[in-house]
Amino acid sequence: MTDCRFLPIETPQAPDRSEYFDATEAVAHLRALYDQATGFLLEHFTRVLHGSAPTARYRAFYPDLRLAIPTHGKVDSRLSFGHVVAPGIYAATITRPDLFEGYLIEQVGLLMRNHGVSVSVGVSDTPMPVHFAVAAQSDLAVPQEGVLDFSLRDVFDVPDLNTMNDDIVNGVAGPMPDGSQHLAAFTAQRIDYSLARLAHYTATAAEHFQNFVLFTNYQFYVDEFEAFARRVLADPGLGYTEFVAPGNQVIRGPQEPVEVLSKMPQMPAYHLKRAHGQGITLVNIGVGPSNAKTATDHIAVLRPHVWLMVGHCAGLRNSQSLGDFVLAHAYLREDHVLDDDLPVWVPIPALAEVQVALQEAVAEVTRLDGYELKRIMRTGTVATIDNRNWELRDQSGPVHRLSLSRAVALDMESATIAANGFRFRVPYGTLLCVSDKPLHGELKLPGMATDFYRTQVANHLLIGIRAMEKLRDMPLERIHSRKLRSFSETAFL
Repeated sequence: MTDCRFLPIETPQAPDRSEYFDATEAVAHLRALYDQATGFLLEHFTRVLHGSAPTARYRAFYPDLRLAIPTHGKVDSRLSFGHVVAPGIYAATITRPDLFEGYLIEQVGLLMRNHGVSVSVGVSDTPMPVHFAVAAQSDLAVPQEGVLDFSLRDVFDVPDLNTMNDDIVNGVAGPMPDGSQHLAAFTAQRIDYSLARLAHYTATAAEHFQNFVLFTNYQFYVDEFEAFARRVLADPGLGYTEFVAPGNQVIRGPQEPVEVLSKMPQMPAYHLKRAHGQGITLVNIGVGPSNAKTATDHIAVLRPHVWLMVGHCAGLRNSQSLGDFVLAHAYLREDHVLDDDLPVWVPIPALAEVQVALQEAVAEVTRLDGYELKRIMRTGTVATIDNRNWELRDQSGPVHRLSLSRAVALDMESATIAANGFRFRVPYGTLLCVSDKPLHGELKLPGMATDFYRTQVANHLLIGIRAMEKLRDMPLERIHSRKLRSFSETAFL
């Protein structure tokens, strides 16, 4: 095996840092630096992969963005983002400026206008792992340790957990080693990690994800979503341009086929696209809080404008019927997967704009309003648990807690999705459909569904889509509520 311990370090020739007063120019420079770094790593990785002995340790660095805020000043605080709270140096490492171009131009532009400062673009001191440099190359893969005749980590940088954690969003990250403050919620390595995980779990590329994300726990909603997509693609005036299924299958016409993959991913994603990412993504996360956390952990780096849970639940009130809707106004968190990141004593508030959009969407689709709407929809606390077979345990404890909380429904995902939305500053909401009533003898068994239930399930996805369309039409400052921002926040959304 080749001994690479004493190889010299080779890096690409980096230009000096540059100052910009134009956000578009700054992002163009970030893109050039990123392309230079990935091109350098790809060139040398491909060469050694094809048998050439490494002659150096090959290292490239992420580009970064910096700005200096000299004084406290009056800023446009109508937005909950786009400004910093105190003077200082702020910085962020940047990855995939091609993917985040519009987002970066918007965020940098807001900072420039609010503080009247330039931004500095250059090369950071954070190495780029070769795994992430080659991630966009579908014909390349990083071999496991032991396959090559040298240790990969002796020649290239590999992912580093020290720069790939959630310390910033969890509020425990201090200043960076040079004293600068964090400008963004995620480091470049953390983003790259999630982009790779998204491709693995959903079988679609990050480029296809839209700003409005629906989560479900039932395959029926996928079938309905594809049917809806085909209908709207038949009418170009509606603004939807294409539908993307797992395997990055793209259809642009209502009659084009979609192949069901022989090996479906764990959480398949489907994307009904519009210009500038303003379409809708549906992710079938399956059952359980672990999947819910995994999906939202990674989708959060794309900075969506809102995500909603539209799935099935157990109704806890005798007055409910199968097919009734539940609009969550609060959450009882017994899912446990986020306890170390977000303590259970942290309240998860309902977001008024999302709640109103969901209620209005229910009224429009069902053609019921006001007092009549109460016939099919309840608002209240949704309990989320981590034990699907909770009914088989001694019910006195769980039922007592559910009664004390005034819960109206129980599931295994909604509180996790809402809590992670709160943690990641992504607006969230929940509208569930009652599929069983375990406390009242109506268990989730074959043949239990009524015609009313089947009709309501068909309507459920349409309600989620209509709510997303309403939220899409709102100004950003209304969607991205200050309820999601802490005392000292990153400037980037």
